[in-house]
Amino acid sequence: MTIIRFISRTCIIWLSTTALAHADPLKIVEVAAPAVNCVFETSCTVPVSDTTGSVPLGFASGKPFLQSRTFAGGQGAPAAGLTGYEYRVDLTSAAGAVECLLGLVVDFGPVQTLPYKANTPAQVYVVKQGGLGSVGLKSAEQDGAVISFAFDKPLCVGNTEGHGESTFFFGLASKKAPHTIQAGMWGYGSPAFVGLDARAPDH
Repeated sequence: MTIIRFISRTCIIWLSTTALAHADPLKIVEVAAPAVNCVFETSCTVPVSDTTGSVPLGFASGKPFLQSRTFAGGQGAPAAGLTGYEYRVDLTSAAGAVECLLGLVVDFGPVQTLPYKANTPAQVYVVKQGGLGSVGLKSAEQDGAVISFAFDKPLCVGNTEGHGESTFFFGLASKKAPHTIQAGMWGYGSPAFVGLDARAPDH
């Protein structure tokens, strides 16, 4: 049985593949930008705040990172009063003998259901048009407060710097304001799990 250590605030949560099998699946929809912004602002223009956390693996070159993006839901929009959260893992600058990453783990708390796609209320959206990236999500599963996002294919570095891959932006919404956490990523190789800085709801 595979064991994953996830560090959140001052506690340590242990997740097993058995536990994840009983997690609740979240509904994922594919969307386009900037149309998805209309869920958060009636003007369909969203002022954002971005931070990054370095991916702590032994890359020969480059500075791969996890990008955390937040923005507020404006008055009159479907997400009014909520905070939007988007994540993107960028390995495009990286090179070296580092194996691929498979997913992201975030201590997120309660997730809101919103009409990111017409007639399809969902908890998670993936920006597959009008944005960066080439790797999407296969699944998003929530076990208590913790959400595990599995990529739809391995996210890998290139043989030379500048030829690695990036995920699309994927997002969700919360009633809570952001704070800094330690998220986690899992993949092939050793170590199979790493912690890195991110932002998530202060639930």
